[in-house]
Amino acid sequence: MSGKGAILVVDDEASQRDILRAILTAEGYAVATAPAGPEALKLARERHFDLVLTDLRMPGVDGLTLVERLTREDPPTLVILMTAYGSLDSAEQAVKRGAFDYLTKPLERDELLLTVGRAMERIRLIQENRLLRQQLEERFRIEGLVGSHFRMQEVFDKLHKISGTGSTVLIAGESGTGKELVARAIHRHSPRRDRPFVAVSCAAIPETLIESELFGHEKGAFTGASARQVGLFEMADKSTLFLDEIGELSVGMQAKVLRALQEREVRRVGGRDDLKVDVRIIAATNKDLEAEVRAGRFREDLYYRINVVSLHLPPLRERSTDIPQLVQYFVEKASRSSGRQAKGITGEAMRTLMGYPWPGNVRQIEAVIERAVLLCEGREIDAYDLPFEVRFWDLPARSPAGPPRPGGEGPFALPEGGIDLEAVERDLIRQAMEKSHWVIARAAKLLGLSYRTLQYRLEKFQLRREKDGSAGDAGGPEA
Repeated sequence: MSGKGAILVVDDEASQRDILRAILTAEGYAVATAPAGPEALKLARERHFDLVLTDLRMPGVDGLTLVERLTREDPPTLVILMTAYGSLDSAEQAVKRGAFDYLTKPLERDELLLTVGRAMERIRLIQENRLLRQQLEERFRIEGLVGSHFRMQEVFDKLHKISGTGSTVLIAGESGTGKELVARAIHRHSPRRDRPFVAVSCAAIPETLIESELFGHEKGAFTGASARQVGLFEMADKSTLFLDEIGELSVGMQAKVLRALQEREVRRVGGRDDLKVDVRIIAATNKDLEAEVRAGRFREDLYYRINVVSLHLPPLRERSTDIPQLVQYFVEKASRSSGRQAKGITGEAMRTLMGYPWPGNVRQIEAVIERAVLLCEGREIDAYDLPFEVRFWDLPARSPAGPPRPGGEGPFALPEGGIDLEAVERDLIRQAMEKSHWVIARAAKLLGLSYRTLQYRLEKFQLRREKDGSAGDAGGPEA
């Protein structure tokens, strides 16, 4: 195929097709022709054309139908219409519906080549933009890992460099930062990608079972061992084994893992033979392993064995500029999976999310957004769709009365017991309204809410001023 592009010419006049083929082929384009719309659609299904040059008026499937069909393809096909002078209104309507341009018959060679050239330049720009978007997505998003913060970019850059190697990797980071996602991304970009990824949480398996789980056991090795079991190291042969929370292993178990890594062989519990395994180890921890080594709780030799390449995932509070990108990603993900219509988030809700410290990191924000998508009644998530603990987490810090306490006094005192979150929220709003003399705008500012959100909450909790049964609105909404 010609490097200048592929063009399909559609016209019910054979002489017109032949002339256009000759002109365009001479300019270096690869040209195919079709006598009518159905044939054109059949050709377009069989191969991709950059550009379709079609007559507007043809029996059956006309040029306007081709415009509607072809411009919806991915990647899109540009369409130039050819029309008689008397059909200009229809041609202009077709351009509004997505056609690139139109030419009037009889065609002028120079005008034809100029218009085709402009269309090919548009195609080139579309292709470049598509490639750029793909590159940006690869750089800022890897299998669910989202972030343009420089610390996440360091992670992505290192991930791309190490994925093709067989080196052992240690991933450090707080719970919920995405350590397993990184491990899976490394595996998917490695030569071992065709083999199953094997993962185990060292913290989730009792000490009495962890050896059997990792290395397997022979029949009769211990009470209840009624059959031979293959261990995870064997299952991960020629693949990747992810040891999550490796810092939870006992010192004795650490020695056995170290031997498996050094010798590249394992022995099943109750077995006599050593079995060779080819396993790439990716380990993860939310502990400071260097401190654990100094305290004698983690073997120094194992630490250096697994820490050939290290990745540190920053907590979300240290890369808060990634929150809008994460929120949009999770809104789209939750909307697809739940069938809901949420497409975005209001400015007030985003400010609330940006101000929250996210102790549960990315895992927590995903759960919060999934809940908000399910509760959202419109196309945008608002602040009142977010959980109480996210919206009011810093309310004591805003209050001059100090932290709330059960049975205490002051404008933001919690009720005795303090376990019903909705009751707490209702009481906080009532106290803020009383402190603001039932002026909604003032209470909203004190609570850090918008005027509309506070109105909504007052209606939900049916809070009214006792004297006249109404909530004041003096001052109106405040910015």
